Amino acid sequence: MSKIFKIVSIVGLILLQFSNLNAQTFNDSKDIKIGNIRSEFPPLEVVIDSVIKKSGMVNFRKSHIGVMESTLASEQIYWTRNFGIQGDVLYGNLSTFATDNDGVSSTAALTTRRQVNYSFGVYLKFPIFDFLNRKNQIKLAELEIDEARSMAEFQKQEIRQTVIRMYQNMLLKRNVLKIRAKSLADAKVNKQMVEKEFRNGVVAVSEYVRINNITSNIEAEYEKALSEFITVKKMLEDMAGFVFGLTN
Repeated sequence: MSKIFKIVSIVGLILLQFSNLNAQTFNDSKDIKIGNIRSEFPPLEVVIDSVIKKSGMVNFRKSHIGVMESTLASEQIYWTRNFGIQGDVLYGNLSTFATDNDGVSSTAALTTRRQVNYSFGVYLKFPIFDFLNRKNQIKLAELEIDEARSMAEFQKQEIRQTVIRMYQNMLLKRNVLKIRAKSLADAKVNKQMVEKEFRNGVVAVSEYVRINNITSNIEAEYEKALSEFITVKKMLEDMAGFVFGLTN
């Protein structure tokens, strides 16, 4: 009875493995294709320049520098508000009324004429506070520009360091993926050989199950490496603003 049970178990296991092998045919070919893909990554400096150009924070820093430069230019000509030219023009009818009374008779006269009156002058104010504080205001504006430029350079430096780490991590993930792909391909070839030997009665059931478990673990490691590679690649592409090429 125990021998019949073992025979039935072996036959069922063989049928199950054949079913899994047929179901995985498409996935196996897809894995091999992915493993053979060669990534054509752009040079590191190209990626860094693209990320800096696309960075919203860097663009904000540049705009802030422009604001500070405009503030400095305004402070440098602020003194002109105390100096100016003023002119007035008046045009209209001028009416004159006159009376003459000599004690005997009285006369009155009304005259009207058109007249243009104009005035022209230059004024100069001398506020003591503005005069004493002008140098400090200009120096403050210059320091604010230096501060804004330093922040922009610091932001670029941070981006460079981040991109360098991500770029090298992407290369590492790609190399690990290639190793995992090769290991998976070798494991599947070994699995096929063990299946043939198992059908011929050369390999025991325990060894057959052990090889299947090893292959499954290798395939899981490959899928994990593939996911990690795609993740870091997509993140770097999003920061750079373009897609890195992939060729077979």
